[in-house]
Amino acid sequence: MKKTYLLLHTAVLFLGFSPVFGKLISLNEGLLTWYRVFFSAVILFFALKLFRVNKNIGRKEKFNIAKIGILLTLSWVFFFAGIKYSNISIGVVCYCMASFFTAILEPLVNKTPFRLSEFLLSALTIVGIGLIFHFDTSYQLGISLGVISPFFYTLYSVYNKRLVEHYDSKLINYYQMIGGTVGLGVSLPVYLYFFPSENLIPDFRDSSYLLMLALFCTVLVYVFLTEAFKKISAFTANLSMNLEPVYAIIVAFLFFGESKEVNFSFYIGLVFVISSVVLQTFIINKE
Repeated sequence: MKKTYLLLHTAVLFLGFSPVFGKLISLNEGLLTWYRVFFSAVILFFALKLFRVNKNIGRKEKFNIAKIGILLTLSWVFFFAGIKYSNISIGVVCYCMASFFTAILEPLVNKTPFRLSEFLLSALTIVGIGLIFHFDTSYQLGISLGVISPFFYTLYSVYNKRLVEHYDSKLINYYQMIGGTVGLGVSLPVYLYFFPSENLIPDFRDSSYLLMLALFCTVLVYVFLTEAFKKISAFTANLSMNLEPVYAIIVAFLFFGESKEVNFSFYIGLVFVISSVVLQTFIINKE
């Protein structure tokens, strides 16, 4: 289990830089996400060849894996939209709603007993985000978009946990990135009609950031997470993901000066979010 938690928290650490790239890249959230999944699919294609992973699975199996990747892609679109319309700090805190959605959706999808302790722990996150939303009116649109993201991510993590028992983690992520590339690519013309972007093709600076986002914050992160899902529950993984804001907020404060953009209610809300992680860690260790 120690190796599992090491993989999990390494993934969370890398993921903490994902919103930073989202802020640095000038493309809108739709294009940014499409290039992210496309570059990730290309990297994983070569990774499968390098590690000689057998890609010969049935067409139906490929489709079933790929469609779950669309859920992950949608979560990224709303995640980056939340950051674009607010800031890094608020955007990543909204992502912590994943633990709340997981506490509700995981028992419904998997038909497992509902655990009151998980719901109460995740309710601390709701209280924290509620404080930020109520008192920081300037970012309410960004918060509204940001809280949609973890809903799709929760569905992804619950269904993805079923796949890890049967397929290699790199193979899963490869077909999921293809699913996201095709799924979002088909709807992108309509998306860009309503939300136009000045540039359709990233320049050298954006391309460099996109490659780092794809390699370190996508391929490595989700291969590690998929491996971790083999031994831990989706709820535990998603609650541990609540540590991502801590890493991202530190970077945002140091390099983007966001400490000047948030008010006192943000810090109170953040305390509630971190408390849920600490309490869950205590419960797991006790068990």
